[in-house]
Formats: sequence, C-alpha cells, structure tokens
Amino acid sequence: MIKNYFKIALRNLWKDKTFTFLNILGITVAFSVAILLSMYALFELSYDDFHENNNSIYQVYSTEQLPDGPEVSTSKSVPFADALQEEVPGVKKITRFNGKGVLVISEDKELRMTAAYVDPDFFSIFSFPVVEGKKVNPIGEKSGVAISEYAANRIFGSSDVVGKSITVITEGEERPFTISAIVADMPNNSSIQFDLALNFTNQADFSYADNVGRWDKENHEVYMQLNSGLSPQEFEQTTNTFTNNHYKGEMARFKRDGAQPDASGNFKQIRLFPFKDVHFASERDGNITAKRMWPYMVLGISLLIILIAGVNFVNMSIAKSAQRLREVGMRKTLGAGKSQLFFQFWGESILVFLASVGLATLVAGALLELFQTLFQTRANFSSVTNTEMILGLFLCLLIITLVAGGYPALLLSRLGTIQALKGKIEMSGKNRLRDGLIVIQFGIAILLISGTLVLNNQLEFMRSKDLGFNKDQVVAFALNGKREDAQAMQLIRDELSGDLGIISITASNNILGLGKDGSRSTSVVGFEYKGREVLTNILMVDYDYIETLGLDLSRGRSFDRNFATDSLAVVINETMASQLQEESALNTKIDLEESGSFNVVGVIRDYHFQDLDKEIEPLTLFLKPNWNMRYAYVKVAPQNAVSSFEKIEAAWKKIEPNATFTGSFLDENIERTLRRERTMTTLITSGSVIAIILSCIGLFAMSMLLVSQRRKEIGIRKVIGASVGKITLLLTSDFLKLVGIAFLIATPISWYLSSTWLENYALRIDLSLWVFISAGIIALLIAIVTISFKTINAATANPVKSLKTE
Repeated sequence: MIKNYFKIALRNLWKDKTFTFLNILGITVAFSVAILLSMYALFELSYDDFHENNNSIYQVYSTEQLPDGPEVSTSKSVPFADALQEEVPGVKKITRFNGKGVLVISEDKELRMTAAYVDPDFFSIFSFPVVEGKKVNPIGEKSGVAISEYAANRIFGSSDVVGKSITVITEGEERPFTISAIVADMPNNSSIQFDLALNFTNQADFSYADNVGRWDKENHEVYMQLNSGLSPQEFEQTTNTFTNNHYKGEMARFKRDGAQPDASGNFKQIRLFPFKDVHFASERDGNITAKRMWPYMVLGISLLIILIAGVNFVNMSIAKSAQRLREVGMRKTLGAGKSQLFFQFWGESILVFLASVGLATLVAGALLELFQTLFQTRANFSSVTNTEMILGLFLCLLIITLVAGGYPALLLSRLGTIQALKGKIEMSGKNRLRDGLIVIQFGIAILLISGTLVLNNQLEFMRSKDLGFNKDQVVAFALNGKREDAQAMQLIRDELSGDLGIISITASNNILGLGKDGSRSTSVVGFEYKGREVLTNILMVDYDYIETLGLDLSRGRSFDRNFATDSLAVVINETMASQLQEESALNTKIDLEESGSFNVVGVIRDYHFQDLDKEIEPLTLFLKPNWNMRYAYVKVAPQNAVSSFEKIEAAWKKIEPNATFTGSFLDENIERTLRRERTMTTLITSGSVIAIILSCIGLFAMSMLLVSQRRKEIGIRKVIGASVGKITLLLTSDFLKLVGIAFLIATPISWYLSSTWLENYALRIDLSLWVFISAGIIALLIAIVTISFKTINAATANPVKSLKTE
C-alpha cells in the first residue's frame, strides 16, 4: 500500500510541475536559510560548553557602590586570588588570568602571538587538554611554557617540539622559555583563546612583581571553581568579612563621597558570574547578566522564515485543491476511506518537504563559506549535526509536515462525495484561516522591514557621527616588532621625515577603534582630590598626539617640546574637568601618590575613545614618549593618502622586517567596532527580503484561489458593465485590508523591540513613526504588485470564457 501511495504521489506531483516547482523552491529557500541561521545561532549558544567543570566555574567580579551609582569591576589585584582561597571557604580551585600580546622569537622568526598568564590551577579548572609533554601542571616551573598545536606548527612547522626553546618579549621585557607541553588547539567556540600559556609570575615587573601585596592595583581577571553543593549566592554571602578586611579604606571613601549602600548595606560586594555565560556577559546596574538575545533572535528569524514557507504551502495546496476535487469524489465512490485519502495527500506533502530539505542542505553547504565570510563566524555543520540536533530537526520536520501538509490533506479527505464530484470546495468560517495566515505572513514581513530600517538608520547614524577626532586621514598600526617602542618611533620619524604626504607622527599605548591586531585595553586610576575620590581613564601619549588626531582644545594648550616641565603635565577631557568640579580646571593638580603630582595644562573637547555604545568617560592624557606605547599614528595629506599609506608600510618593513604591518585608517578601525551592528543589519535585511519573497509567493497562491472561486462572478460583473479597475479593486480590497491589520499588529511589537534594542547605545537615533509607516507602505506596495498579476489578468479576460466555467 505504501508503495502504491508513493507512486501516485510522484505522478500527481509530476503532473503539475509548476505547482510542485514553486512549492519546492519556496521551502528550499526557507530551509536553506534556516539551516545557516540556526547553525550560526547554535554555534553562538554552544560557547564554552566543552569544559567538563562548566557548571562549577565562575568569574569573580565586584559590585562597587559609587557616588554616581553601582559599577562592575572585573579586574583584581595580585594578592586577591590567593587570599580569597585561603580566607573564604568554598573555593576548590582558583586562577588568575591576564591575556596579552607578545612577540615570540625562534631563530630567524619573529611572530606576534597571544599569551595567557595564568596560575597552575588553570589547566585543571578548564578543559584544555595537553596532548604532549607535561600533562600535570604544565606551567608549574617558571621557565616552562605550554603552547598550542597551532602555535607549534607556526613557530617550528611541527608539533613535536617539547623541550625546545623560544624567546618571548612582552611589555618591553625579553625572557627565554622551554616548551614543557603542547596543548590541543582551542575550539572555535571558546571564549578563552591563546597561543602560549605562561606562569602568572612571568609578567613584566610593573604588572606583577611591583604589585605583590598591593590591593590598590588591579590588572587581571580571576576565575574559580566552587566546591560541589555550594551555590554562588551562598558563597557571595560569606565574602563580607573578606571584603571588610581588605577593602575597608576603599569602602570608607565610597561612603564619604556620598555613595549609597546596596539593599544588604554593603558598599562593595564580591560576586560570581557563571563562566558558561561569559560570552554573553553584559554589565548593567552594577551586575553582570547574560544576554542571549542576539542568537535567540537569529533562531527566531529562521523559525519565522520556516513559518512563512509553511503558510505558503498550506495556501498553495488549498489554491490548487479545486483541480483535484473530482479525483477525491471518484476515489470515494470507489470505496476509499478518509484515512486513505489523508495519507495519500499527506504523503505528497512529505515528499515535497523531504526533497526540499535535501536540496536546502546542498544549498546551505554551497553557501557556507560565503555565509561565514559575510557574518564573520566560524559556525559550520558540526554545530547542528550532533544527535540532539538531528532528532530535533526530524521532529521539527514531522511537525511542519503534519501542520503544513496535514491541513490541506484533512480538508480534501473530509469532503462529501457529491460535493467533491461537483468540483466545489466550501471554506467555512468566512476564510478565517486564510485571512489569519496572510496577516501572519505580512505581519512578519512588516516586522522585519521595520527592523531593517531601524538598524540601517542606527548604523548610518553611528558611522556619520562626529567622534571628535580625525578618522579619515590618520593611519594607525601596532608597534609589534623587536625594537623598543621609543626607538621604533624615532626610526619611523627619521624614515618619513621630509615626505610632503606625511603631516605628523605620534604614538599612544592604546588604539582608537579596533585595529587589525584586534587588541584593546582600558586603564582606570583613582586618586584623592580635595577629600573625595575621582576616577579617570588614563592614556599615555607621545608629543603631537592631540594635533595628529585633530582633537579640539577648549582651554589651555597641548604638550610642547619647549616645556621641559610637561613630563609632569596632563591634558584632560571636558568630562574629566567636570569631575574636578573647578571653575577653571587649568593649573589644578592631580596627585597620583607614587607617580607624582601632575599639573593640568589643557582641556580637550570630549571625543569617543571607547566603543560607540558607551557614554564618554573621564580621560587624562599623560606625556610618556619613552613608555611602552604599542601603537603609532601617522597623519597623512588627503590628496596622497594611498601613496602615503604605502610609504608608511615600506618604512615599517625596513625598520622591522620580520614584524607584520597592521596599518589601517582610523575610519576602518571604527568600522570594525561596528561589526556586530553590520552583521545584525545584514541578517535582518536578508531575512526581510526572503520573508517578502515567500510572502509574495503565498499571496500569489491566494489570489489564484480567489480568482478560481470567483471566475463566474467576474464574468457576470463584466457583462453588466463593471470596469477593469472596479473588478481589480474588488478582488484586491480584502487582501489589502489584511495587510492593514498586519501593520496594526506588527507596528507596536516592532516599536517595542526597536526601542529596547536602542537602549543599549549611548549614541542612538530617535525612533520616528515614519519608519514604521514606511515599512507598512513597502509591504502594501509589494502586496498590490503581487496580487495585480492575477487579478488584472482575470479582470481583462473574456467574460464568455468565465461564464462557461462551472
């Protein structure tokens, strides 16, 4: 019997090739997109789930009650981890973690790599297996280094390198190490990525040795594993004594400066954040929370696209069902039961869906590389090919075929024999199902179109925003060579001096935007000023930094080589000036205890030195030309920008022939910081286009059904004098009303989602009703164009032909 069902299903599908092709095309497009989007979302959601101790690993952070409100601090001091383990019960294992860029030297190779400075417990807390060498405590010896398989092959061309030596330069200090272990390459979905793992004590003196015993210098993260049976909330409650012992003075300053305690009466609270949620961490109101909105939104869009495809299938099946009514009547006359008819028609649906899913898998595979490039993701088919996902996909397919294919099959199988032989199908309930499906389709389309418009407007707003510095004519690159930064900067100036295309050269210890090396950092210090504590971001700069970046001075002057005292001078931004609460910030003094007292010589207008989704914070510039600068900036003439860039690259390669040139214009760096927004815009736009295409297919199918049902009415109206315009309006008005209802339902939902998303940005557009009206108009125009193909054709047809039809 099943074989017979299969043969009949194939014959029926082949007989109506156009109908079958449109169905398979729509479902294939929907499923191929859904597979790629689900792959991306599930890859994101799988971050860090490979660690065996995942459910007991936490990042330690603090909530501090400051005068301006609660803030989060993830940085910890050198003695913090050991003291926490000794003084607070419940810490099973603990490790400090400081990730840094280093230069690895081996014979004639100089390679820029990422190093993780960690404690020995690191490898027993996290599941980064050692494949060769010392498997237990691979960095227990200070002279030992564990490197990844990728790093081993990059340095030596082989992973069989245990016992070999390398030289590591970090923060200006050069040290030799012996390779003690080879670590398996980190999975793509790991939040922690490193090429080398070194003992935490191997950092430069100003990062480690100078801070041993100091609780006021915080520069690294801390991760710990809780004892089994202990909840993070229980652990947090036991840390109050520890906090009071080690941060008593700091909390007294918070209280003195007007800060308000939390609900438990604490001014500083140690908290734990699950490591499995670190990839989704978001700081707000003094707490870190996990926000998985983005991957769930991607999953939601994939489900919406499948929903539209399923709706289309139902609509098109019903639209074509009139051609098979007499077949149903004849089969019932010959004794076929309802279940036999149902499984016959449902079997055809299953074949269509199975063929579509097979084609969709092939299409998704063909587009995978392009998808990875477009969305800058490492997601692949392994993200969705585990047992759970395959079972989930099978169950999803079963449900979709039951709903999308089962309803038309049930509708046809329940027809009475006489009714079927007459070739008439009656839709009960005034076509509520059909109308509801159209509202759903266009509601989704309007939601995605409005989302696209909002995202595009926000992205363009951030791109065109005046950031307060010159981003178009400044080239920035990492000082990632073997030479000391001050020496490298002098050689760069010597090489480029006299070139008319080079306007000015400077350096700083941080990058604006996101450079090609992908490295950024933040340094914050606090100091006492007139009986209260003031916090500021700090930036070490070379001469000409303000001039090179085109920063505007609102008061005072810039750093000047003619002033020898500028080594003890600072320039602050306006937000920092307001923090000092002085009528004139010029000539005020900032006392940084051990570093000395610094005189404010200038105030610059606020500029965006951090991500664009943050408010501008206080900033203090220190003149430190001999500091570990890390990044060079070169301002070029606009008319020679391309040739000047090439000269800068050539100069760097001459100075550091073995170092990679990572130069880019600052506007490119800003674009990199907007990668998430660009990805979201591309995703929503693609989803909108696909949703619109699928909705048009469904609407076209419904217009076919309408014209088929009202063909005789159309002929009569034409005979008694109705014009083509009136008939077209008659046929389209019902559909356009449904699009209007979809607009009324989708607009408030879209407004809420858009406003919620925009709250994440300090720089954001103001939502306008016209954005959503435009989305509705676009959907309406698309609906009119889609319906018109069939309705105008029916309205202009010969009425005699329509009246002959029964």
